[in-house]
Amino acid sequence: MMKNLRVFWLLQLVGALLLMMVLVTNLLQSAHRSIEQVTGLHQQVIKQMVSQFSGDDYQNLVQQIRQSLNPQQLQLKTANGKIIHEHNTATSVHSAAEQLQSSFGYDRSINQLSSPDNQLSLTFKPNLDELDSQFVTQFWMTLLLPLILVVLPLLIVPIRQKLEQKQMSRQIAGALDQIVNAAQDSAPDIHLPDTFEQTRLTLLKVADFHQKRQAELLKSAQQLTEDAAKDTVTGLPNRNRFVQFYEETLRDTKHVDFGIFAITRCTELQNINQSRGYHEGDKYVIAVSELIQRAVAGYRDFKVFRLNSSDFGIILPRITAKEAENFGAQLQSRLSEYQKLAELDSVAYTGMVNYATGKVLGELLAIADTAISLAQTRQSNGWHLVKDDGSAEQSALGFGNQNWRHVIDDVLENNKINLLVQLIQPASRTAKTYSEVLVRFYSEEDQLLPTASFLAMAEKLDKIIEVDRLIVETALSTIKNKNLHDQYFGLNLSSRCIHDDHFLIWLERRLLKDATIASRLVFEVSEYGMQQNLKTSKRFIDMLHRNGARLTVEKFGTGMTSFKFFRDIKPDFIKMDGSYTRHIDDDKNNQYFIRLMVDLAHRIGVGVFAESVETQEEKQMLESLFIDGTQGYYIGKPQPI
Repeated sequence: MMKNLRVFWLLQLVGALLLMMVLVTNLLQSAHRSIEQVTGLHQQVIKQMVSQFSGDDYQNLVQQIRQSLNPQQLQLKTANGKIIHEHNTATSVHSAAEQLQSSFGYDRSINQLSSPDNQLSLTFKPNLDELDSQFVTQFWMTLLLPLILVVLPLLIVPIRQKLEQKQMSRQIAGALDQIVNAAQDSAPDIHLPDTFEQTRLTLLKVADFHQKRQAELLKSAQQLTEDAAKDTVTGLPNRNRFVQFYEETLRDTKHVDFGIFAITRCTELQNINQSRGYHEGDKYVIAVSELIQRAVAGYRDFKVFRLNSSDFGIILPRITAKEAENFGAQLQSRLSEYQKLAELDSVAYTGMVNYATGKVLGELLAIADTAISLAQTRQSNGWHLVKDDGSAEQSALGFGNQNWRHVIDDVLENNKINLLVQLIQPASRTAKTYSEVLVRFYSEEDQLLPTASFLAMAEKLDKIIEVDRLIVETALSTIKNKNLHDQYFGLNLSSRCIHDDHFLIWLERRLLKDATIASRLVFEVSEYGMQQNLKTSKRFIDMLHRNGARLTVEKFGTGMTSFKFFRDIKPDFIKMDGSYTRHIDDDKNNQYFIRLMVDLAHRIGVGVFAESVETQEEKQMLESLFIDGTQGYYIGKPQPI
C-alpha cells in the first residue's frame, strides 16, 4: 500500500512539473506578445507626433508624448547629439517581471526612432507596470496551481484512505463479531467489497478454524468438568458431584422425592495402606466399589459416589425401609465373601438413613455416620438403618456413642482381645529385631470389631488408656504363660498414654513385676506422639531404659524431624513410615532420604527398620541402604502368638 502511494506521489510531482513548464512557457509567450503590441503602438503614435512636429518647441513635443503615452523612459536628442529631454520613472534598473522574462530568454530592448526632417532621434521604453503586475501575478499563479494540484491529492488521498480503512476496519470487525458470535454449526455471512474478496475468503477460513477450535475447547472443558467431578481410582462421581446433585435435586422443594441414603465405609483402608502399600489399598477400594455397584444394580435411579478416601455414598430413591434392609443384607453378604478371599478381618460397614426432599445435607451425613458407628459394634461388615428423623437424630447420635461405650466396656471387662504377631526380619545376623504384637477386638457376640474404628472410638470416649493397659497386661501374661522369654516383642502405645503420669507409674510397676520379660519388650510410639511433649517423652524413655525395655519411634519421617529431636530422644529403633518404603526401588528421593537417616541413626547407635515391604525389589533395595530390618506382607503376615 505504501509503495503504491509513493509511486502515485512521484507521478503527481512529475505531472505537476510538466504542467508548470507548459503554463510558464505559454505565459511568457503571451506576455512577450503583449509587450510587442504595446511597444508597436508606442512607435506608431510617437512616429506620428514627430512627423507632425515643426519648429523648435521640443518641450511641447515631450509634453504631448508623455500625456498620450506616458513612457517609462524617454530621451530626445538633436542630430549633433545634444540631449534635449531625458527622464526615467523606473524605480529599479529591471522590474521583477523583466528579470523573470529575461531569465527565460525574453529580454526587453530600448526602442529608437529618428526623424531626418527634424534632425531628431528618440529612444523610449513603454510603461509596462500594469502588464508586469499582471505577469507576476499570473506567473505565481502558474507556479502555485500545479503545486496545489500535487498537494491536494497528497492531502486528500491519505484522508480518503483513512476513511476507507476505518470503514473496512468496521466491516472486518463486524465480520469477526459474526465469527465469534456465530452458532457452532452455522457459517457467518460475511459481506465485503469485491476488492477485498481474498480478505473475505481468509475470514471464512478463520471462522471455520474458530468453530473447530471452539468445539475442541468445549469438548476439553466438558472433559475437565467430568474429570473434576470423577474419582480417579474408582471412576465414580466424587464428593463435589454428590453435593451438586443433592443441592440440585434433593434440596429443591420443587422436586418431591424420598428414599434411602447410605454410607459404606472401607474401615480397613488405613491398615492395608500401612501394611500392604497404597497400591493394595487402591485395589481394595476398587473391589468395594464394584461390590456396591453390583448390589445397587437392581434398584432404579440409584446413584453411587465416592465421598472421600474411605467412604462411598449411595442414594436409593423411592424404596421402603424393608427394601433398604434387604439391600443391607445383600451388600453384607457380598462384602463377607470378599473378606474371605482377601484375608481381611473385615471389609466395610454401612450406615443408612431415610431421606426426604428438603433435608439438610449435613444432618443426613451426621446420621449416616452415626449409623456406621452402630453397625461397627455388631456383625462383621454389618449395617444399620436409622429410620427416625427430626429430634430422633440427636438421640441416635447419642445412642451411637453409648453403644460404642458399652462395646468397649465389654471388651475391657471380658478381655475380648486376641493377640497376633508380625515379624521384623533382620537384614543381617548382627541386627537386633523383634515381632510386633497386633491386637484384634471382639464384640459380645464374638464378632470381630474393626480395629481402627475401635481405637478411634476408645480415644474419643477417653477409654484408650484402659485399652492400652489391657493390651500390655494381656501381652505380658501370654508371654509368661507360653514361656516365650527368649523372644522379643513390640507393643504399640498411644500418644495419650506416654504423657499420662498415672499410666507411666502403672507401667513401671508392671515391668518391675516381670523384669525378665521387660527386657524383651520394645514399645512402639508414633513420631507425632513423641513430639507432642519432648519433656514427658524423654521421661518415658528413661523409665523404659531403667527397666530394661526399649523404644521404637514408628511412622518416622511423617513429622517435622530434626537432629535435636533425634539427639535428645535417642530411641533404640526408628521405623520408617510406609510412604518412604513403598516402591523405593524406583524412588531416588526416598532412597537418598533413608540412606541419610540410616547413616545418622547408626552414628548414635539407633537401629532402623522399614515397614510396608511388599516386594522382593523393595526388600533388596532397603537392604542395600543398610536398613537393619524389614516388615511387611512380603516378609510375613500376622500370625497367632
